[in-house]
Amino acid sequence: MHIARTISELRQLLASYKQPSFVPTMGNLHAGHVALIKQAKGLGDVTVSSIFVNRLQFLPHEDFNTYPRTWTSDCAQLEAAGCDVLFAPDEAELYPQPQTFKVHPPAELADLLEGHFRPGFFVGVSTVVMKLFTCAQPRVAVFGKKDYQQLMVIRQMVQQFALPIDVVAGETRRAEDGLALSSRNGYLSLEQRAEAVQLSLTLKDMAGQIKAGSTDVARIEADATAHLVARGWQPDYLTVRRRSDLLPPDAVQMGAADSLVLLAAAKLGKTRLIDNLEV
Repeated sequence: MHIARTISELRQLLASYKQPSFVPTMGNLHAGHVALIKQAKGLGDVTVSSIFVNRLQFLPHEDFNTYPRTWTSDCAQLEAAGCDVLFAPDEAELYPQPQTFKVHPPAELADLLEGHFRPGFFVGVSTVVMKLFTCAQPRVAVFGKKDYQQLMVIRQMVQQFALPIDVVAGETRRAEDGLALSSRNGYLSLEQRAEAVQLSLTLKDMAGQIKAGSTDVARIEADATAHLVARGWQPDYLTVRRRSDLLPPDAVQMGAADSLVLLAAAKLGKTRLIDNLEV
C-alpha cells in the first residue's frame, strides 16, 4: 500500500489509472470501514482511501481533539483489505489557507435531523468531501448507509455539481447483537456497550408497528423516545421519514412499501450514537 502525504504525491500515484474507487474516512477504523474498502475494490482499477479528521465538521464542544487517532491499526486494516493508496494529509496540506470557500448544502435537507442538532455539520462534511474529490478525482466513491443523511447530502452534491463520480452505498455493518459499528462505540463502558443495542432494537420495534399497519407517526415516535428515556438515554430524535427527502410521511405514504426510513440519534452517557433502518 502506497501512502501519499501530499496532494501532488497522490495525483502522481493515481496518474496512470482511469477508474479510481475511493473511500474517505476519519480513521479509527472498524469492520464497517473494511467492508467499504472491499466493496470499492471491485468497482475501480485502483482502490484509494483517505484518513483525515476534519475540523470543519466538529462543533466547538465536540470531540475533535479527543477523537481517536489509531494510525498503525488503521494502516494494517486498510492494507489487509486491499487498499492500494492511502491519502493521509495533515491539516496544513489540505487547508493551507483558512477554508473560507465552503459548500453549503440546501437547508431543506441539511438543516434537519443531524443538521439541526449539529449546526454546520453538513457544511463541513460537504466541503471536505468536495476537496477530497478534487484531490483524488475518483470515478466511484463508497459511503456507508449508517450515516444515512450524509449519504443523501453527498449524492445530491455530486448530482448538482455534475461531478463524474458514482456514489455507491455500503450497507451498515453490525455487531452480533445488532449494534451498528461506529468509531465512537469505543467510548462506551462495558455496561453502556451492553445497553447500546437498545437503539437498534427500538428502531426494529418502530418498524414492527409500521408493518403491522400503524400510521400514527406521532405515537410511534413518542413511545420510542419514552422507552429510551426510561432506560437512561438522552434522545435527540427517533423519527419516521420518507427515504426520498427525509421529510415526515403522510398517512398514505406510511402504507407505501419500501418508502420509509427510521432514523435515531441519542446519547448514552457522553457518547452520541446514530442508527437507521429502512422500512
